[in-house]
Amino acid sequence: MIRFQAVHKSYRVAGREVPALQPFDLTIADGEVFGIIGHSGAGKSTLLRLINLLERPSGGRILIDEVDMTALDDTALRAQRRRIGMIFQHFNLLGSQTVADNVAFPLRLAGERDAAAIRTRVAELLARVGLEAHADKYPSQLSGGQKQRVGIARALANRPSILLCDEATSALDPQTTASVLELLAEINRELKLTIVLITHEMDVVRRVCDRVAVLDAGVIVEHGPVADVFLHPQHPTTHRFVDEALPEEAAAEQARYAQIPGRILRLSFRGETTWSPALSRAMRETGVDFNILAGRIDRIKSMPYGQLTLALEGADTDAALAALRAAGIEIEELKA
Repeated sequence: MIRFQAVHKSYRVAGREVPALQPFDLTIADGEVFGIIGHSGAGKSTLLRLINLLERPSGGRILIDEVDMTALDDTALRAQRRRIGMIFQHFNLLGSQTVADNVAFPLRLAGERDAAAIRTRVAELLARVGLEAHADKYPSQLSGGQKQRVGIARALANRPSILLCDEATSALDPQTTASVLELLAEINRELKLTIVLITHEMDVVRRVCDRVAVLDAGVIVEHGPVADVFLHPQHPTTHRFVDEALPEEAAAEQARYAQIPGRILRLSFRGETTWSPALSRAMRETGVDFNILAGRIDRIKSMPYGQLTLALEGADTDAALAALRAAGIEIEELKA
């Protein structure tokens, strides 16, 4: 669906070129939810806005369904942009317009003049985001979560195939964030939209994304399936994001387990393995004692996962580890 080929971006500041994104290649597949995570100033908003050419690259090509966006004239670019909806961090609603008029705005901008068709489409969109009863209200009368739902309905007005989310939940409280992420997941599942979402929270990525790219100072330092990146981060920046999402485990690991006897291991379970008694079975069969030091069971999007940090003691810990691996459990040794 979306391909970046040798794309880079610099800004001219005080007479010199300041790089915002180093050259990179990246592919975002049709129908997936792709997360871009990075701290402030990492370049994630710049990368997102390259997709619809709100920012033009300094070099390289950006292709959507094999159409080179960078080669289009203004008329063709406007047509392509109608295929790309965008949701903003601070909603960007028109304060003097009702909810219904805000949702209708892109339709009118695209040239729709049939008032009945506009009313029908607006009603359909407000029903999808659960705001049918708020059509005649103004943005000042809505909560933050309701404003973002209006923003989502507006972004869907012209039936886009791509939805860009620019820190869409960072201005919301945790409960509202969860409901908006559920709505985005539902839209992705039912409408088969490709969603590109930027955030500075790994927990947002874990809940809704299929794959993720980690940005640090304009460089993609790590990317791949969310389960791989979340459970086995490779780059220090990714480690920091995961530690922020899992503060209990991070705090436990700070102690380095120096005073705890035995081998220290982190076990990762995915899918149905999460619910199996593989750990107790392996320890019972090999006669190895274990102590759970930290752990959690949760979900990465719809997939259950678990992580346990264990201390193992006994004569045959190697046999216990072999049994765990045979059961499909991933093992990382923290202390031999």
